[in-house]
Amino acid sequence: MTQRLHLVFGGELVSPDKSVFKDVDAIHVVGIFPNYESAHAAWKAEAQRTVDNAHMRYFIAHLHRLREDGTPELPV
Repeated sequence: MTQRLHLVFGGELVSPDKSVFKDVDAIHVVGIFPNYESAHAAWKAEAQRTVDNAHMRYFIAHLHRLREDGTPELPV
């Protein structure tokens, strides 16, 4: 069974019309979620919490799209 992991993160952007973070060290990692529904709920809560700051943005990254099952892992 394939896991559908989602990462929710965000922070202050340089400009509201670009997805470039002002301070990468200050990125807020909300968490990793096992399905889109729970990730969306977390994203929505953070987006609503910061709605008064036009430079704040939160994103959902589909981590499962970055993985390819069947691909050998690289040595550590």
